[in-house]
Amino acid sequence: MKLYYSPGACSLSVHITLHEAGMAFVPVKAPTKTHKLEDGTDFYSINPLGYVPVLELDDGTRLTEGPAIVQYIADQVPAKHLAPANGTVARAQMQGWLNFISTELHKNFAPLFNPATPAEYKPMVTERLLSRFQWVDAQLAGKQYLMGDAFSVADPYLFNVSNWAPLVKVDLSGFANLAAFRAHMAQRPAVQAAMRAEGLIK
Repeated sequence: MKLYYSPGACSLSVHITLHEAGMAFVPVKAPTKTHKLEDGTDFYSINPLGYVPVLELDDGTRLTEGPAIVQYIADQVPAKHLAPANGTVARAQMQGWLNFISTELHKNFAPLFNPATPAEYKPMVTERLLSRFQWVDAQLAGKQYLMGDAFSVADPYLFNVSNWAPLVKVDLSGFANLAAFRAHMAQRPAVQAAMRAEGLIK
């Protein structure tokens, strides 16, 4: 398999999940600014939408959209218990987390990274993000992970997206439960392996 990623982008969630799964894959850097691979290939020929992640399977099939990809990975290695079983309430709850992170956190960061966003709009976006993170912080009370004591593929996504906060001056320092979650996640070998591979840590 090939994982097309851009360092620190939302593809980090998939990168971590692949390491958690112990699956063999080749990481291929696809910078979101240039859309050119290191061999000169136009990334738009891989994904016409131009964004990561893309997971290319051994048969050439290409999967897009991180929340879908991480569930596919989890289902390939059921013995690893990276996601609750399909059809269970717990699986629906985990999918709820993936959807929440995608729409309420990930998407709301986008205007803060966009230089074309009007300056007067950014404080409103920041306030919305902080209200969502406040809710997440409350949900993490007494838990190691989003689903309780058990790690799931929703956790790398929250870790990944919350990493962006200091880059756009969103202050998460008041959220103790989130901070504890992030510290716990940062110690996982799969997280360290993926971040090291992307040049995010040494």
